[in-house]
Amino acid sequence: MKIAFYGSSLLSSYWNGAATYYRGLLRDLAGRGYDITFYEPDAFDRQQHRDIDPPEWARSVVYDATPEGLKSVLAEASGADIVVKANGVGVFDTELLEGIVEHSRSDALRIFWDVDAAATLEEMRADESHVVRRMLPQIDMVLTYGGGPPVVDSYRGFGAARCVPIYNALDPTTHHPVAPDDRFASDLAFLGNRLPDREARVEEFFLKPAAALPERGFLIGGNGWETKGMPANVRHLGHVYTHQHNAFNCTPLAVLNVARDSMANIGFSPATRVFEAAGAAACLITDAWEGIELFLKPDSEVLVARDGQDVADHVAALTPERAKAIGEAALSRVLAEHSYAHRGAQVDAIFKAAARPERSAA
Repeated sequence: MKIAFYGSSLLSSYWNGAATYYRGLLRDLAGRGYDITFYEPDAFDRQQHRDIDPPEWARSVVYDATPEGLKSVLAEASGADIVVKANGVGVFDTELLEGIVEHSRSDALRIFWDVDAAATLEEMRADESHVVRRMLPQIDMVLTYGGGPPVVDSYRGFGAARCVPIYNALDPTTHHPVAPDDRFASDLAFLGNRLPDREARVEEFFLKPAAALPERGFLIGGNGWETKGMPANVRHLGHVYTHQHNAFNCTPLAVLNVARDSMANIGFSPATRVFEAAGAAACLITDAWEGIELFLKPDSEVLVARDGQDVADHVAALTPERAKAIGEAALSRVLAEHSYAHRGAQVDAIFKAAARPERSAA
């Protein structure tokens, strides 16, 4: 089956946290025989900060972020059996969702893939004319980055025919243990872009512990932090490319995950970083959110913090031996239950069930 996938970027993780999610899932689906084309706009300097070259397992189309460029790629939707619009492309999000419905074949499977469901639902509640609310009756299903029962119930409440969470996972060919790199040496490291709905939580779970432990070394990577006031024991790296993530995760004593406000509030939303860190056998400290135990077991596979003081206590008490044991346990768990091979099998089953002959006949 042919998939036309309209997303933010497959080639660049620059201001694009969904990149590794797209790569892991689509590479696995390609291995299952799907013919995939990924359409991404030339926007936000992503093409100037590519992490990968166009892959062998998907056709990559980069289009001009202009009405003409948009028209050219939407015209290709008619050739696909499955047409996907992901949220958060950043340009023409409304036109893309309307366009895949207009230009796809009547027998094609139309999917809205929400990689930020909590935020999208909040927008939908505030705006009756929101494009997703308007287009849901013509969308066959919603797939989400996470969110569990609360997100499923909310989407069904808005009229979605079906909503299924497809969680982040590990691609072990990309994220795995490597030798430490002195550039990332620290007691606690955090990687994430500076975003309005996460900044206060970064202050609580990262900067507050750094201030409480002035004798320990802290490291922050990601875009936007260069203008943020920080304690003297915090080093800022700027953008960390995907190929550097393994060393970033393997080198520190521990790494920190901080959820965005909306994802923390709704729960069941492990970030890509959770699985990247576990895949590198890193000792992960995460802020508390409902559903963590579905992915990693607290205290033995992950350390959970309710606030900044908990983070400081974890770092102060952590020994290299315990950090290693936690990281190795996390790696074993995600390899056994949370790889993109597991997620790809789930999506493959969903697609095949939805493409049964009776659908085409209808």
